[in-house]
Amino acid sequence: MSDPIEVPISERFRRGADQWAEERVMTEEAALEAKAEQALLEIEHLATGAQEVDFELDEEGEIIRYVPSGELRAFLDAQAEASGVDRETVLRLHVDLFAGAFLDSDTVTPESVTHD
Repeated sequence: MSDPIEVPISERFRRGADQWAEERVMTEEAALEAKAEQALLEIEHLATGAQEVDFELDEEGEIIRYVPSGELRAFLDAQAEASGVDRETVLRLHVDLFAGAFLDSDTVTPESVTHD
């Protein structure tokens, strides 16, 4: 088994989790876990088609620990090499990208985007 990648929870991610908690009347911890699962599942699913992910959230709610599949790890490594950053940074950026996904306030859809 590979070592987990540690993803620090960003302010953007925390704001998304806070909004998730407020909209669904849940605890901050439950919302952090839900948003982490959503983000990791979306990333893993896009890379491998996976339907489930296992991860850990540290007790302080500051770090997500995730062991990506071999396919996702290879994808992250390729992106890291192409961009000149480490795989942890690549995964952190992807997790942050999905921080606002699935929120009721996320009203931007492909249909609502105008092109000049």
